[in-house]
Amino acid sequence: MRQILFVQGGGKDVHDQWDNTLVESLRRELGAGYEIRYPRMPNEADPKFGEWRAAVESEIAALDGGAIVVGHSIGGTVLINALAERTHGVHLGAIILLAAPFVGEGGWESDDISLHADLGARLPAGVPVSLYHGEKDETAPISHVRLYAAAIPLARVRRLAGRDHQLHDDLANVAGDIRGLER
Repeated sequence: MRQILFVQGGGKDVHDQWDNTLVESLRRELGAGYEIRYPRMPNEADPKFGEWRAAVESEIAALDGGAIVVGHSIGGTVLINALAERTHGVHLGAIILLAAPFVGEGGWESDDISLHADLGARLPAGVPVSLYHGEKDETAPISHVRLYAAAIPLARVRRLAGRDHQLHDDLANVAGDIRGLER
């Protein structure tokens, strides 16, 4: 059974009232053969990088080799930056960001997260990175996926026409690409 870690976005009740629909869509679309882990992040209404990074690192440490990590919104931002800071001992099958805000020039400002100019080079070697972003996202505009693409040159970018920040609660595209990793 292939493991998937899904890191939620931030905000009041996001785990139970928003991102749970994304997880259910992914679970439904993938079907049997996948175990989706969906932990509640600490203080979800007011995410702090250090707290979330520690939680993400703990979750990743408990995964089997070859697991896939998925982060939505600020969860994706935390995930990718946590991986960039600590890649030794991480054996992942793929990294997937969904509507992740970019922190740095042209994106969001943060006192919590430091921009790594060499973000792509700092990620675990040989692990495919996919970036999904709705073209109608008003929370993290589509320009953020272009910033990630520039920072992670080998990433595969999927712009989803007409989709919002929650990607219309439909992760069929993501599930199809995850199944494609098995081929």
